[in-house]
Amino acid sequence: MAMEHAAVLEEEDIVLSELDDGELVEQMHEDLYDGLREEIVEGTSILLERNWGAEKVLNEALVEGMRIVGIDFRDGILFVPEVLLAANAMKGGMEILRPLLSETGVKPIGKMVIGTVKGDIHDIGKNLVGMMLEGAGFEVFDIGINNSVEDYFEAMEKHRPDILGMSALLTTTMPYMKVVIDEMVKQNIRDDYIVLVGGAPLNEEFGRAVGADGYCRDAAQAADVAPAMVRTRRLGAAVNG
Repeated sequence: MAMEHAAVLEEEDIVLSELDDGELVEQMHEDLYDGLREEIVEGTSILLERNWGAEKVLNEALVEGMRIVGIDFRDGILFVPEVLLAANAMKGGMEILRPLLSETGVKPIGKMVIGTVKGDIHDIGKNLVGMMLEGAGFEVFDIGINNSVEDYFEAMEKHRPDILGMSALLTTTMPYMKVVIDEMVKQNIRDDYIVLVGGAPLNEEFGRAVGADGYCRDAAQAADVAPAMVRTRRLGAAVNG
């Protein structure tokens, strides 16, 4: 019992500024995993003071930390509340890094517009996807719940994303995804975007049936699939261009 108490005290006594760079990054991965926002903000600031570039801090401390969170979420070791805490902690670091990244002209991996479809007010899964993709280096524009075709089109026009993400949790609202995609085809803009769909009642077969480019069963898969799809698309454009 005494040893356990000593271990707790020892953990509490970690002074981030006394750790060397490697130890600090490792500690930030742990703090991110535990959803400790203040510690992530402090660690981010310390690395910047040590002349780390904003992009290096983002990739090595935050993105890598969220990658670990994503793997354990996918494997059922972490659950939604814990991932939300981790994502919130990462946002604390991102608030410091974002202006620095834009100053140095570092471009995000890609842009994504994401929203829940018309008639559906569920948003936890959508929020998780948005947070995980931010953690993977995307600029994410979350347009919320209950989105009509017009809402999606307005957001695509405004933000010019690489990816349109649509979410649904009700079997009755799932078909609206096809309404949006059909209208994109009709207006001849379907090929301008990668379309990803997700939500508990969906599956790969449904994704194919409505004409989406991909179906993501959860936020961890979305964080794997989205960057790969954007890279493939850009590579194809470069080859064909």
